[in-house]
Amino acid sequence: MRIITAALAATLIAAPVAAMAGPVCTTEAKDKWMTEDAMKAKVAEMGYQKIKTFKTTGSCYEIYGYTKDNRKAEVYFNPVTGAVVKSEID
Repeated sequence: MRIITAALAATLIAAPVAAMAGPVCTTEAKDKWMTEDAMKAKVAEMGYQKIKTFKTTGSCYEIYGYTKDNRKAEVYFNPVTGAVVKSEID
C-alpha cells in the first residue's frame, strides 16, 4: 500500500512540471539540427521580427518576438526542418 501511495504522490508532484514543459519538436540528434544562424534566418524569412529571445528549449528552438502583423508571438520550431511545432500568438 505504501508503494502505491508513494507512486501516486510522485505522479501528482510531477504532473504540473510535465504540463509546463514545451513540446517535443524532434528526436534527431543535435548534430542534425540547423545552426542557430540558419534557424534565425529561417525565422526572419517566415516574417517573425523584433525577436527578443531566441533559445534552445528541450528539443526545440524557441523564440519570443512579433509576427509580421506586429502581434506578440511565442513559437517553438523543429530544429531540423524549421517547421512551426507550436505557437502562441497574442
